Amino acid sequence: MGHKISINKGNIQETLLLPLWGRAYETQKTKPRLIDKKAVEIIDRLDYDFSEIEKTQAMSQHGWVARSLHTDRMALDFIEKHPEAAIVNIGCGMDTTFSRIDNGRIMFYELDLPDVIELRKNFYKDSDRHKSIASSFLDTEWFEEIKVRDGLLFLAGGVLYYFKEEQIKKFFIKAADYFKECDFFFDTLSPMGMKIAKKAVLKKGGMGMSMDEGWVIKPVKSLEKWDNRIKVINATTMHKGVKNGIPLKLKIILSIPDTLGICSMVHMRME
Repeated sequence: MGHKISINKGNIQETLLLPLWGRAYETQKTKPRLIDKKAVEIIDRLDYDFSEIEKTQAMSQHGWVARSLHTDRMALDFIEKHPEAAIVNIGCGMDTTFSRIDNGRIMFYELDLPDVIELRKNFYKDSDRHKSIASSFLDTEWFEEIKVRDGLLFLAGGVLYYFKEEQIKKFFIKAADYFKECDFFFDTLSPMGMKIAKKAVLKKGGMGMSMDEGWVIKPVKSLEKWDNRIKVINATTMHKGVKNGIPLKLKIILSIPDTLGICSMVHMRME
């Protein structure tokens, strides 16, 4: 397959591998809930020992798959209504959503910090409809690069809770000011969810990144207090509707965080 791509241990690059591995691992199951051949291809080309992730992240893996299933469904529904939509993947990391939802007409932007975009270039090449933007999402000069023809959707999976509430609020309001109408789809953590994420995902997996000042929210509807243009269209607990094909015992286990409301997938609209 050619030379292997190195990953820097102990920094943000390493955290990008968690959901990537989760999708690749699911794809190679006998009865996968999600098929992501691009994730498998990328994993095979990385010079990284995934054995520790496999040992420590068995339960978290289901969350990463659930998030992708929810995101794919929402994006495909949006594309059905807006066949030439512009979709911006905020903090894309090693995400592979485009390869699963492309209808041959959408415009898809991958947005992340310069070192992440450089890493992605080993696996993706920009095209007329699939472009990379090297920037922090908070530096909103990149808004000018987004061409909207038929609806605008922002995806932000596993991103926003690494930042402060005031940063997120300011970003949403700037997006509403600039684009007027747009949709957002992202995951949120409750205060309890943040504690679990720190312990079960980052520390347990030996990752060097902390989440000391992450954004938590409860209830999700409180987002509407930030600005009268914000409308929460839907908020779904992480594992709701995506537990088909897994053993009953696991379904029961995954229903616990849903009952506690520790993580939700949120569809928000600016109008």
